[in-house]
Amino acid sequence: MRTMGEVIASRRKELGMTQADLALKMSVTDKAVSKWERDLSCPDINSLSKLAENLDIPVDELLNAKKRDSPVSKVDEVVSNILKAVPLAMGVAVVVLSILNELEVTAALSLLGIGLACLSIEALHDNKKHA
Repeated sequence: MRTMGEVIASRRKELGMTQADLALKMSVTDKAVSKWERDLSCPDINSLSKLAENLDIPVDELLNAKKRDSPVSKVDEVVSNILKAVPLAMGVAVVVLSILNELEVTAALSLLGIGLACLSIEALHDNKKHA
């Protein structure tokens, strides 16, 4: 599935229009069209029917385009992966240090507690994301 910007750009090119041509028809600047096509902004909701008409496509095709991943969602993904990796690292550390007889019980409990805390935070974050 393509983003709205990809739909606009490909359809504009299929029709042999430049960004300036489309901008003129839409009463916007060519910079606005460029931002739409690069998914940096979206056309105003009130102009979607006019845009669809100028591109000779149904409005649904514009509205059903996939949303580009935002930087925030990528940060969420990285944080989620870290919160899953820390407990694994703590567990491995406890096992290895125990085998080497280099770990006190209180330190082991602290390491495992950190791991459990990370798993709890990840579970809460995941529930909040899907609520």
